[in-house]
Amino acid sequence: MAKPPPLDACPAQGNLDTSGSAQRTRLLAHLRQHGSINTFQAITLLNILRPGARISELRDQGHNIVTHLGTLKDDQGREHQKVATYFLSAVPAQKVVA
Repeated sequence: MAKPPPLDACPAQGNLDTSGSAQRTRLLAHLRQHGSINTFQAITLLNILRPGARISELRDQGHNIVTHLGTLKDDQGREHQKVATYFLSAVPAQKVVA
């Protein structure tokens, strides 16, 4: 699994705006720059309390984001199971027509 980006890789200066739109913008920018982000990183680096909700909204906008659930350690070294890591796919999302 890839190492998380260093804390200074995504400056926190613009992280004060907690609107959904601002959070989606930060999240998408991070995914485009780094390719992936996990729940812990989204909360800590981007000030996004509910990253799964923002991911869902980005998917609704047509972004193809894949989720992998795995066991990760938090900043205290404690293991957590089923932590989401989100990957931005280069392939555009396609809507399924029923």
